[in-house]
Amino acid sequence: MQLLPEGARRLAAWCAVILLAAGVGWVGIVLCGEFRTAVVPVLLALLGTALLGPLYRRLVKVKVNRSLAAGLTCVAVVVVVGGAVYIVVAALIDTGDQIVASLKQAAKSVAEHLGAAGTSLDDLATNSKDLLTKFGGTAASNVISGVSIVGESIAMAVLALLLVFFFLRDSHRVSGMVRSLAPRGTADVVEAMARRAFEGVEGFMRGTTFIAFIDAFCITVGLLILSVPGAVGLGALVFVGAYIPYLGAFISGAVAVLVALADRGFVIALWVLGVVVAVQVLEGHVLQPMIQSRTVQMHPAVVMLTITAGASVAGILGMLLAVPLTAAAFGVLHELRTRYASEEAGVPGASGAPEAPEAPGERGASSASASDS
Repeated sequence: MQLLPEGARRLAAWCAVILLAAGVGWVGIVLCGEFRTAVVPVLLALLGTALLGPLYRRLVKVKVNRSLAAGLTCVAVVVVVGGAVYIVVAALIDTGDQIVASLKQAAKSVAEHLGAAGTSLDDLATNSKDLLTKFGGTAASNVISGVSIVGESIAMAVLALLLVFFFLRDSHRVSGMVRSLAPRGTADVVEAMARRAFEGVEGFMRGTTFIAFIDAFCITVGLLILSVPGAVGLGALVFVGAYIPYLGAFISGAVAVLVALADRGFVIALWVLGVVVAVQVLEGHVLQPMIQSRTVQMHPAVVMLTITAGASVAGILGMLLAVPLTAAAFGVLHELRTRYASEEAGVPGASGAPEAPEAPGERGASSASASDS
């Protein structure tokens, strides 16, 4: 190795580090896939804890028992999520036949203008229900595997909800647990990394929820003004879809336009499309830079690549988890870069303990401890 120039040795060292990190990451992904029934609920519970932490802290602040506060928080999320799902499903079921009929009429109109070129579109619309029936028959042939998947999903959802309860109730113990599990002499660094990672996830969930609420409210108001049926359900769909950046907004917006096309016609559908595009422009040029830049600083290209990678690894669930996990990784890297840059600069106390140990979900208590010390 001494015969190689300095640059070649550095390149070889970096290649070894990259290969080692890639190998560890690949093994981790394989293990997560093998134990997905346990891993997925934990990840979903962490997202839920990051999102529901402020509500739980408010309840604790008004002297509500920790267990009761965690239980009330979980009940609230069940009511909200269950209600949103019911509203969305009911709205889509009520307008499903109208969407098919509208698409058929639109295909006929295109066929009249395009002649023979539009015949295939008309045939496709005419046979859409037959295609769906055949697809349903094929899916029904695998009913046993389908039931097992549904059962597994329900079990993971219930486990995630229970984990949210325990994560919220015992959040004040996380700091001590992390420090006890850290190798000797690294407790401060490990705790700081864990805190940064959780803050990254919490920032993403908080910012995304705020943006999703604004998007859903604006689109719901627009749909109500245009008298589109199922406006509240479509607004709920927009809210849920916002947790999958870019793709969720596209899908929920497309559903809203199709519903408007089915019930109100082509002109109203164009107005709905204009409302959806205007809200997305508002989000991309105003809300995202103003809100997410204060919570999670990630370039849109990084977000899109992350979503694509998550989809290739774990499908829809991967798209949902990819961005918050990347936000956590960015938080860890930021902490390490800040810490070691300060150490190299010779800042006194840079490598010491953090100002105050802060457990995820207990920011208020940590601040009080810091002020007392």
